Amino acid sequence: VNLLTEPPKGLKANMKRLINNISESKFTACGKPHKYKKLLYAMCWFHAVLVDRRKFLNLGWNIPYDFNDSDFEVSELCLRLYLDEYDDTPWDALKYLIAEINYGGRVTDDLDRRLMNVYMAQFFCDDALTVPGFKLSALNSYIIPEDGPLSMYKEVAAGLPNLDHPEAFGQHSNADIASAITTGTAMLETVVSLQPRSADASGISPGEKVLGLADDLLSIIPEPINLNKVLGDGDGTALFIVLTQELQRYNKVLGQIRKSLIDVGKGIKGLVVMSSDLDVVYQKLLLGSVPPQWLSAYPSLKPLASWSRDLIVRWAQLMDWCEKGPPRVFWLAGFTYPNGFLTALLQTSARNNGVSIDTLNWDFPIVNSEEKDITAKPKEGAYVKGLFLEGAGWSYDNSCLMEPEPMELVYHMPIVHFKPVEAKKSKSKGMYACPLYLYPLRTGSRERPSWMLNIDIKSGQPEPETWTKRGTALLLALAE
Repeated sequence: VNLLTEPPKGLKANMKRLINNISESKFTACGKPHKYKKLLYAMCWFHAVLVDRRKFLNLGWNIPYDFNDSDFEVSELCLRLYLDEYDDTPWDALKYLIAEINYGGRVTDDLDRRLMNVYMAQFFCDDALTVPGFKLSALNSYIIPEDGPLSMYKEVAAGLPNLDHPEAFGQHSNADIASAITTGTAMLETVVSLQPRSADASGISPGEKVLGLADDLLSIIPEPINLNKVLGDGDGTALFIVLTQELQRYNKVLGQIRKSLIDVGKGIKGLVVMSSDLDVVYQKLLLGSVPPQWLSAYPSLKPLASWSRDLIVRWAQLMDWCEKGPPRVFWLAGFTYPNGFLTALLQTSARNNGVSIDTLNWDFPIVNSEEKDITAKPKEGAYVKGLFLEGAGWSYDNSCLMEPEPMELVYHMPIVHFKPVEAKKSKSKGMYACPLYLYPLRTGSRERPSWMLNIDIKSGQPEPETWTKRGTALLLALAE
């Protein structure tokens, strides 16, 4: 018989369960009860926040982790032993053991590990021991209680709010909305997929619907081009190689799309046998989704309608590049492999300046100009447009992060100058290392990780750790 246990949902439920599982003998075993009780309560809160943060989906953890009671029990033992062993509180040792080993042993994503260390630094500090009613979040409901018996701590946990406000996690209220939209969309897609495959109210059969859609797509999807005719011999630069490789990949995708659309049309008409691959294309088109065969060049979560429009714009950028030369402002999301383009920029800068590419790093000045007002390409690197900011707002006046407006889940970033620099100085205070992802699925896949690099941007009035807890990130593309 296999038994599966799942932690209760909600900060209150998890806090009650953890404290109720602590025995009286364990609660009084530590020789430094004042420190132990406060830090034990902080560790209960730390565990509850880590477990319940999953509900924010992409704004919670990049990878969902199964933190369980064994992580807490081992950490509690370390806390008790180390407090008894040392006169001064061994903060560094406790933080390392708990955040890097006991809990951190489950964490495989570097940015998730950064988030965990931010929480640990917030909850495990001198103020947690010395400040009466130390606040565990921006809300007054969550504080470390004063010394008392175990029964008092149980009463405090039982008196916590029943509903968890996002601010309890350091999140913004928009995070609840974003996760609710994602969950609701997934539920609706499931309901649609369960609908019977019969003629609708207008009398159009599923086959006729897919056939009409296939004809419409064939009329708008570009045809593959003759690369030798379009590119000629080229100039052999790193950027020209990127252009050639991008055209090759898009050529392959366009050929796959057109062939599968033609074949599925023949299958519907009974002219060819409907293979398993064609049946997948048929079912996906019927649901308005992108067939997986078409996603070989680049990942996307967009529905079919917006994905096809996006594909046309991607192709148009490359065609303009072929006809007019490199654009003044690049749309980074239009590349199948954006990292290849960024590497080409580094190679170009290294060759122009006679330095090793290994000595180059990135700087990211914000360009406070509209694209139409930019009349020339930069001397180093490239101007990049089309980035989306999730988990924060953007102050165009101060060129920094700010609190987002209610219901404003995504902000359009201004143009960013991706500028190669040599021996970049250490990150200055007040800068947030904002991760850049290919698309909203931040884990990506085993074959194609979504994370590209971290972009240093001004944190604004809040501390950079605020944006770490918000899950603030830049995206090349959205899911809509």
